[in-house]
Amino acid sequence: MIVVTTDPLDIAAHEAAVADPRAGAVVSFAGVVRDHDHGRSVSSLTYEAHPSAEKVLREVVAEIALDPDVYEIAVSHRYGPLGIGEVALAAAVSTAHRAAAFAACARLVDTVKQRLPIWKHQVFADGTEEWVNCP
Repeated sequence: MIVVTTDPLDIAAHEAAVADPRAGAVVSFAGVVRDHDHGRSVSSLTYEAHPSAEKVLREVVAEIALDPDVYEIAVSHRYGPLGIGEVALAAAVSTAHRAAAFAACARLVDTVKQRLPIWKHQVFADGTEEWVNCP
């Protein structure tokens, strides 16, 4: 499961996608839209995705999958308008042991956030706005 979509993301579906009989650990991450950023109230948020975003996401997964401790990976990023509390980034990794699963999931999320060509447009309660997360 590697998707860039406007559809809502389901963490449980990502966890199920990485199920493997060898796995003793599944670690998942949900990047959730919050109602503030750097002390300012956020009133709305929209993600814009470059057409290459899913290709880049697949490249990131291929890199993380080179780790021999990693059995399965699922990751998706949502774009379009999102409400407070909705999942923008869903990720799950399975490995034999928890330490490897936590480390691999952290690498996955960090690399996605560094390289994925998706930009966040925030509108604040005071009417000001900003674009952030441009790789």
